[in-house]
Amino acid sequence: MAADKDSMNSGLILLNCGGSGQDDGSGGRTWDGDTGSKFAPSVGGVAAGASYQDPSLPSMVPYMTARIFTSNYTYSFPVSPGRMFLRLHFYPVAYGNYVVPDAFFGVTTDNLVLLNGFNASQTAQTINCAYLVREFSLNVSSRSLDLTFSPSAFHNGSYAFINGIEIVPMPNIFTTPETTFVHGDYIAPFTFAADTAFETMYRLNVGGQAISPKDDTGFYRSWDDDSPYIFGAGCGVTYTKDSNVTIRYTPIVRSYIAPLDVYGTARSMGPNPQVNLNYNLTWILPVDAGFLYIVRFHFCEIQYPFTLENQRTFYIYINNQTACDAMDVISLSGGIGRPIYKDYAIVASGSGQVDMWIALHPYISSRSQYSDAILNGLEVFKLQGHGSNNLAELNPPLPQKSDVDPNRLSNGLRKYKGDILAAIGGGFALMWIAVFSMCVICRRKKVAKSCCKNNYTYLNRRTCDLVHHFSIAEIQLATKDFDEALIIGRGGFGNVYIGEIDGGIKVAIKRLNQESQQGFHEFRAEIEMLCNFRHGHLVSLIGYCKDKNEMILVYDYMCHGTLREHLYGTKNPSLLWKQRLNICIGAARGLHYLHTGTEQGIIHRDVKTTNILLDDKFMAKVSDFGLSKACTDTDKPHVSTAVKGSFGYFDPEYFLLRRLTRKSDVYSFGVVLFEILCARPVINTKLPDEQVSLRDWALSCQEKGVLRQIVDPCIKEEITPECFRIFSELAKKCVADRSIDRPSMGDVLQNLEAALRLQDNSSRAGEPSSLQVIGLVHSHKASTHSVISVAAQEEIFSNIMHPEGR
Repeated sequence: MAADKDSMNSGLILLNCGGSGQDDGSGGRTWDGDTGSKFAPSVGGVAAGASYQDPSLPSMVPYMTARIFTSNYTYSFPVSPGRMFLRLHFYPVAYGNYVVPDAFFGVTTDNLVLLNGFNASQTAQTINCAYLVREFSLNVSSRSLDLTFSPSAFHNGSYAFINGIEIVPMPNIFTTPETTFVHGDYIAPFTFAADTAFETMYRLNVGGQAISPKDDTGFYRSWDDDSPYIFGAGCGVTYTKDSNVTIRYTPIVRSYIAPLDVYGTARSMGPNPQVNLNYNLTWILPVDAGFLYIVRFHFCEIQYPFTLENQRTFYIYINNQTACDAMDVISLSGGIGRPIYKDYAIVASGSGQVDMWIALHPYISSRSQYSDAILNGLEVFKLQGHGSNNLAELNPPLPQKSDVDPNRLSNGLRKYKGDILAAIGGGFALMWIAVFSMCVICRRKKVAKSCCKNNYTYLNRRTCDLVHHFSIAEIQLATKDFDEALIIGRGGFGNVYIGEIDGGIKVAIKRLNQESQQGFHEFRAEIEMLCNFRHGHLVSLIGYCKDKNEMILVYDYMCHGTLREHLYGTKNPSLLWKQRLNICIGAARGLHYLHTGTEQGIIHRDVKTTNILLDDKFMAKVSDFGLSKACTDTDKPHVSTAVKGSFGYFDPEYFLLRRLTRKSDVYSFGVVLFEILCARPVINTKLPDEQVSLRDWALSCQEKGVLRQIVDPCIKEEITPECFRIFSELAKKCVADRSIDRPSMGDVLQNLEAALRLQDNSSRAGEPSSLQVIGLVHSHKASTHSVISVAAQEEIFSNIMHPEGR
């Protein structure tokens, strides 16, 4: 442990922002003031002193001084490459004439958003805390860690502030023997990139007292008491290790994983087996929805008679999902006094802040001697969003004034109270990070400028000469200088305007928002895609503008907007069923062309109803190719890549294995088919849990034979039984869990065309149908249903009936 400390202290940085010289803080650590320091020799902003010292502050340093910024400022810290803890300390009180509620700001590193639109005062009031510590784990590849504080551009008079910055080199505590992904019936190994960033949400010493930073194993982590998070009266019993038990670290659990004091205390359910069998030992931890989390359980048997396998086994539940059905600490660790930990990955679905439920329950088995469960420590880490480089969450809602005592705010690291924030939603989510619309990403303009400058020559290719290069003046003229009244859409890339060029030709103009998480790579991909590929069911690119650091795309104008705008939440007239079928067919043709129309093939990667546009004749055109990926290696059926796309449409195999295939587009298109059929959002957290995910709910109704009950009432009577059978079974096949069980996009197209012919023939009163329905062929319950076969078109379905042939 001494070696770990010596290694860590060699790169330790403690910056007392707004201070000068050196001062001692809690635990006897010495902090350097940032005024004239080597880390900020020409520090900007204003040094200020706090107007009030709350008695709960652990020390005056670093909380009684602050650095205030009214414009962007970047600290640059010399570091050695590797993983490190970054802790930001905030004490939200008045500093001079700066109004506390106006402190809205963002914090970013070179390539990662840590905080965005952050208001420390609002957060502190909500969680009943005088000061805040935000802890991140970053893997820095260079010899400099740049940290930028940016006042919000969306709040008048906003400013940024910081009291203390702490950088602690650390070993990579996230290299675990095995991390298990948990979602419904999915229990699978989970891996993440080595450079993934984490935010510490909770670090609990279960069954013991809080452990201060000075008592950690050299990395100055805070371990909080778990009792505030216990749900209900079933809090179990707490105990410490037997005096004759010695806890020893192992090659798997080194000293840097957790201090011995964590493993030396525990909480169990209690000595009464009948009582234990009738309740769960439960913790409730509010977290930010839309992210993926690593939940780490620390175990160690520390009392006799628990020395043998099968004496105490138990279930682990996370959000009412089974993470482990027979946890046996002795079996896993190898004996009493030997610590072990287990990591589980899970998505927090919903919106805003939601409750994560952690529960333990005895495993009922004739081999298990004791009906009990045990836990020694618990940590929860939030992972950065895949493809979004984001860890920021929205500010929590303010509590009622009566809920907060301004004269006594308890201390701690993110000490949320379970009764402060209501749980919102739940249910299906295969992508954490990925509710991409939950927050606006603050990206410094100089990053965008640098990116444009460094990559501009990439656009000067022959293919891009096929479209017009507009000047910024031409774009401003077409949009009346980006008049907000002309905005017809907003997305992850930026606003979309309707404009006019060449004396009255209407066009759609998409302008990159400089604060968008998307940027030059998406801009380049869109241009290259639409320069090289032309098809009647792909939106046409007219030109682009890359002038004065702007990135703008100009398309044909689609007067009927997006498909989603005609399905729900709209004043537009409802689409007829045949219109919807034709739109499905058009979109399928566009995707089929992408998959097979070139030698390498293109995977769209973001198929959804907002990316299917409708022209004046309601013909479908697939749009938005910023995330598209080429299948450059013909010998591989997949592309290994980071997960990007839209929440609710993700292919589970793509999410779990990072393997993108054409069948990933098929899965997303299957979700679109259900969306068109039922006219409701693919994720709706306001519904009961079993109905939150449209895909899951539709499959459940289909299994019970009641799918027609959730069909859009506007079209329910229009759909003929034969057409409904084909369409619904096709949608089911498309969203199969395994890609091998899904049809190709060509098969999807042929079946949709057959469904339309069945609809046409059955709709003609008195005319005999040329396509006689044979009926559905059902397989075993564990398998997916085969799609309906039609006598005159049997060849259309052969590939779906026998997917192994493809």
